[in-house]
Amino acid sequence: MFYFDYAAATPLDPRVLAAMQPYFSDNFYNPSATYAPARAASDQLEAARTKVAHWLGSRPAEVIFTAGGTEANNLAIHGLMRRFPKANIVVSAIEHDAVLHPAAEYHRQLAIVSKDGLIDLTDLASKIDDQTVLVSVMYANNEIGSIQPIKQVSQLIQEIRQKRRQQGNELPIYLHSDACQASNYLDLHVARLGVDLMTLNGGKIYGPKQSGVLYIKAGIELAPLIQGGGQESGLRSGTENVAACIGLAEALEIAQSERHEQTHDMQQLQDEFIKALQQQVPQAVINGSLKKRLPNNVHITLPGTDNERILLELESHDILAAAGSACSASSEEPSHVLRAIGLSDREAQASLRFTMGRQTDQAAVEQLVSVLKQLLS
Repeated sequence: MFYFDYAAATPLDPRVLAAMQPYFSDNFYNPSATYAPARAASDQLEAARTKVAHWLGSRPAEVIFTAGGTEANNLAIHGLMRRFPKANIVVSAIEHDAVLHPAAEYHRQLAIVSKDGLIDLTDLASKIDDQTVLVSVMYANNEIGSIQPIKQVSQLIQEIRQKRRQQGNELPIYLHSDACQASNYLDLHVARLGVDLMTLNGGKIYGPKQSGVLYIKAGIELAPLIQGGGQESGLRSGTENVAACIGLAEALEIAQSERHEQTHDMQQLQDEFIKALQQQVPQAVINGSLKKRLPNNVHITLPGTDNERILLELESHDILAAAGSACSASSEEPSHVLRAIGLSDREAQASLRFTMGRQTDQAAVEQLVSVLKQLLS
């Protein structure tokens, strides 16, 4: 079986499983309890938080564990917007649905992107007004792999803050970034990026599904989504899934410590993949920026085809791929990301996403391109 859908899910790294294993059985204790074994579990939970904070360049207290990236995005958006119900939010037009849908419950503006899938900074600036309290721009897109200029967005936000201070506007403005797809390959240091809130997802970095993190810069107050016993600094009540938190922390450490090597390997595979497509499947149109994209992502349009049929044919040849985000795979609507970069509905329905990972090798890429050539001939 050849797997080309790492953007949807990654296999659990054996090293991550080994780190998690004791917390399924022997060390099962509730970290909020007061007896010694529970205090030990609490200590390990905090050690995991500290490990995550190290790779973010943050304080441990700024790390909140969640049940995945979707919950973290919802906590960032609802948590802030419910504190400022009359304010508005600006998001990029290619955000994941876990950002677009909660943002749509408020006064929302969409910032456009270029045909390469990169945020239009001029348009973004024009959409931010004196009532904007939150801007959310994803670090790297989950469909076409485009890497956004988060540092430049942060600089824009900082300029707006300074202008507001000069004008006596006391409304704060914050920058949130969904970094779920970026964590394997890009720097996550929050101070260097200039973000105020950032989302991570363990299921995208060879960690456990339903594990996530929301980084919240010190001083930012959010309204909790889940109320109860006050765990996770009162922002995410409920007994912590210690095994998942430890697994996420281990997965993040592996991903970040190995990211330069992984990026190099993926870049080589991506270059070979694109070259093979150009030679053997010349009708394939590559979507998204060739320079500012994740190294494991190849997104193409095959004009005149139907992506559902192609995916079924590929699966019959033991190749697993996707037409877009797994979270919206059941929708019959064309991808909003592809519409945002200017593709027609027909072109969007002729598009495929191939994402590679640690188990992908050159033989798999060669097999995929060979089968595509055969199917289209």
